[in-house]
Amino acid sequence: MNNTILVAGATGNLGGKIVNALIRKGADVRIVVRLESSKEKIEAFIKSGVTVYQIDMANSLEMKKACEDVSCVVSALAGLHETIIDAQLLLLNAAIAAGVPRFIPSDFSTDFTNLIPGRNRNLDLRRDFHKRIEHSAIKVTTIFNGPFMDLLTGDMPLILFKMKRVLYWGNPHVKMDFTTTYNVAEYTASAALDNTTPRYLKIAGDIVSATDIKDIVTQITGKKFGFLHPGGIGLLNAIIKMTKFFTKQNSELYPPWQGMQYMRDMMEGRVSLEPNHNDRYPVKWTSVKEYLISENIDKKLV
Repeated sequence: MNNTILVAGATGNLGGKIVNALIRKGADVRIVVRLESSKEKIEAFIKSGVTVYQIDMANSLEMKKACEDVSCVVSALAGLHETIIDAQLLLLNAAIAAGVPRFIPSDFSTDFTNLIPGRNRNLDLRRDFHKRIEHSAIKVTTIFNGPFMDLLTGDMPLILFKMKRVLYWGNPHVKMDFTTTYNVAEYTASAALDNTTPRYLKIAGDIVSATDIKDIVTQITGKKFGFLHPGGIGLLNAIIKMTKFFTKQNSELYPPWQGMQYMRDMMEGRVSLEPNHNDRYPVKWTSVKEYLISENIDKKLV
């Protein structure tokens, strides 16, 4: 069985973790990186046994050469139209031209197939890419994992540690799916090595509501957390619209209004990854409680 996997976007956070997971599973890993990629990162990949193709990512012939004799191409590219549409299409076409049987696109998000088009720019780009691959001559598998759990202690203003509040819009009992990037990477590596994958795979490391999160952080820290409830989903939609109006449309991947769009989609109750495919591969799933404990969130209270 051919276990040669090519990863695009390997120098990014998720892409690098997918590469490491593939190496642990004994895969023969290739990566394509831009000409301007960090020399230190490239040397680290080579030392770990990865075959590196440092190429002009817009050169279809060079991309096709990198894809030759590969069993699956995994895209972990991140960006806007020029990346999610243009660069991924070039990667997809190169894979098809090289006879690669399987392709995993850079979706790694909530299930946007159930969302209203036009209300989340970044997810709309992925939906647009799906339209272009549905009838392509390659087997495509999308992995939906909900929001990355890592955001709970990062850029997602859901847990307001210093205020000892959990933010929610609408209903605090709406369930949300969270998965760590490590779990996503491990699962993706298994899927890349599995030639029987379906069109969609849904996973969730943990499924919690704002109420659950409030109880979890209260238990972990020993401090009483409450809610911050600015209003309902309608108000959030109005704020998103106003913020977009007064914000320049630029090349930012996550402007403030984009983060609000993600939060609205999570809390509106339109997306659910149940039933999921967690049991398809042997992954030790990390719960929200386990993740927050590992992040030493007590330090964020001061």
